[in-house]
Amino acid sequence: MAAARSPARSEDHAGPLRRAGRSVGRALHLPFTGTARGIRKATHAHGAGESGLGKLIELHAVNGAGDVMITVALASTVFFSVPTDEARGRVALYLAVTMAPFTLLAPVIGPLLDRIPHGRRAAMAGAMLTRAVLAIMMSGAVATGGIELYPAALGVLVASKAYGVVRSAVVPRLLPPTFSLVKANSRVTLAGLLATGVAAPIGAGLQMVGPGWPLYGACALFLLGAFWAWRMPPKVDSAKGERRAHLLTHGEKKPSLRTVGPSVLRGLAANSAQRMLSGFLIFFLAFLLREHPLSGQSAAVSLGIVGVAAGVGNACGTAVGSLLRDRGHGPEVIIATMISVVFGTAVCAAVFFGGVMVAVLGAVAGLTQALSKLSLDALIQRDVPEVVRTSAFARSETALQMAWVVGGAIGIALPLNGTLGMSVAACILGLGALLAVRGLLAAARSHPGSKGRPKAPVA
Repeated sequence: MAAARSPARSEDHAGPLRRAGRSVGRALHLPFTGTARGIRKATHAHGAGESGLGKLIELHAVNGAGDVMITVALASTVFFSVPTDEARGRVALYLAVTMAPFTLLAPVIGPLLDRIPHGRRAAMAGAMLTRAVLAIMMSGAVATGGIELYPAALGVLVASKAYGVVRSAVVPRLLPPTFSLVKANSRVTLAGLLATGVAAPIGAGLQMVGPGWPLYGACALFLLGAFWAWRMPPKVDSAKGERRAHLLTHGEKKPSLRTVGPSVLRGLAANSAQRMLSGFLIFFLAFLLREHPLSGQSAAVSLGIVGVAAGVGNACGTAVGSLLRDRGHGPEVIIATMISVVFGTAVCAAVFFGGVMVAVLGAVAGLTQALSKLSLDALIQRDVPEVVRTSAFARSETALQMAWVVGGAIGIALPLNGTLGMSVAACILGLGALLAVRGLLAAARSHPGSKGRPKAPVA
């Protein structure tokens, strides 16, 4: 009888223990599953899940996280690990080996990808896989900073921009019924910014483990991104009715299938000036603040303060963009206002140069660049016929990246004088304002009722 009772007694004890184990497991698992469900609910809200836009939002977040981990690894090798003079030489070498060839390749990327509209999922997956392989290749050279690091960095840059061009072309194919292109791009961009903000400290922590660890993390993220890219909806590869667009017009009176219209060109000029400012500030302030940190702060903390200010400004601009659109502000007026505001801020930074003004300029530049880019998207949506809209996005992204390269080159070549640097920044923006503001405001007056709404699709 005792033997007969022992199994029952054993089961009585095992039952509560098993239930307690399951409860503990659920408690430990809940933060992760709950967070994942919350993210999925946010990215798939308002029809984004059904249209496939939610998947693109998540893919872009992975892309941003992977890119920032590579940036952390390169910054530690090229910039922070050596004296200032040597760091400047290394960054100049980085620009020469990577940016200069990319300037030649950039005009080719848009037209090349424009010729493979039926392979957009494959193109995005290929860009992810390429960066995953290159991240592993760079992990061996990142500790020494050898010359072999730079061709791999060039490959990462080209693959990253190729992904960006394809992603811009994909967004119009995934719009939910109630979304505008501005709102969709705002969501995608904001997801990338948030992911970058989360991944940056993780990358810094991995850097403390070893110089190659951020690259291992980037490789894992890009492999995940390649898998998600293949799982995008099949309509991403649809190119029914599309034709290529040209950015230059030669006296045409109205937008047609072979032009993007004068408002888009002026908006692109203003955005190019602001993108040039972004490249200039990144490189110029990196060396300036290393040599002359903010009062009472180290060089790393000074760079972090300015970087956070620019990131917060960019995120705020992305969020505010949809609010301005919903309230009926015309995109021409927004672009003209934004470049005027950042131009005035740059002038103030040159006249009253100091740590506070540098941080303010970084924040204002981030905010105005985000708003201007969203407004440029609205102009393309409104003025470019649907059959060439995705091509126009690809080519405008290429032009903006080239502007960033030029700004970065100016920043690395300029002497480390704060007032001089801010004066150059003001001149860049002043030229953009001179080329764009008057025409944009005139165009806004000629389109009083459009308010950034798209034209009807061309048959």
